Amino acid sequence: MSSTYRILVTGGAGYIGSVCARELLRAGYAVTVLDNLSTGHRDAVPDAAAFIHGDIGDLTAVAQAVEGAQAVMHFAAKALIPESIVNPGPCFENNVAQSIRLLEAVRMAGIKRFIFSSTAAVYGAPQRTPIDENDPKNPINAYGESKLAFERMLEWYARAYGWTAVCFRYFNACGAMEEACERHHPETHVIPLILEVARGSQAVFEVYGDDYKTPDGTCVRDYVHVRDLVHAHIAALSLTTLGCHAFNIGTATSYSILQLLHITETVVGKKIPYRIVQRRPGDPAVLCASYEKLRAALAWEPRYSDLETIVSSAWQWMNRP
Repeated sequence: MSSTYRILVTGGAGYIGSVCARELLRAGYAVTVLDNLSTGHRDAVPDAAAFIHGDIGDLTAVAQAVEGAQAVMHFAAKALIPESIVNPGPCFENNVAQSIRLLEAVRMAGIKRFIFSSTAAVYGAPQRTPIDENDPKNPINAYGESKLAFERMLEWYARAYGWTAVCFRYFNACGAMEEACERHHPETHVIPLILEVARGSQAVFEVYGDDYKTPDGTCVRDYVHVRDLVHAHIAALSLTTLGCHAFNIGTATSYSILQLLHITETVVGKKIPYRIVQRRPGDPAVLCASYEKLRAALAWEPRYSDLETIVSSAWQWMNRP
């Protein structure tokens, strides 16, 4: 791919966005990153990417960022589920209101390829697993509702302006690359939280509920390595069919929190203390993805997403020199 083909990556200083920016550069694309650094890290942006410090709702910053771009990958979002339940306003402000301004800037720039970072939270508590893209969407938290709202807006923009748009619904993105891993403040994702206890940074790992209707009572999740996830985004650049297309990114295999804990103990070679605490609001009992649609459309397969590889990569990054 010629380096003259430029991709705008919003949220490119965050975990998934920064990994995607690096992989795009490796694939030969030019990259512009737009990030307000509210939760991202400036040092996560690869040196070869152009960087613009600004909000997705700042029309001046976005107009500068879309200049020369042929496609947009939109990762920027408020993504803390518990916060979205007790204080939904900032979630909807960023993920819906400001994102409308981004769509308008993209439209005015004449860009017709848009790839959106969505979430399995759009499904809510699923009626069956693995979840298919056509299954009901009933979010049980404001984060999922905000992402679903943007998916619907994007579908109308694609229809009205002849775009090729993709919504990727993530199922627990995790793991590390050599240059990047999760660095959230506060950290809410399960694998980094377990590893902080394994490293001794925290005293005990808290399991949010053991009374779900699952084999061991703890939540069950489908984990996908960030490397597999961003490779799906890059593959989507070859999609030519007009309209808005939704794809799950998962593995069709799921693990309970206690299973994850025990696998992590094997990887790190020690017991990890834990305690059961109250359920966390907004957590479905089971999330597991069917990725048959993604396999058929883009020949995508999860190559790095066995759980030991995921945990090992994050542990190695956490203990890097």
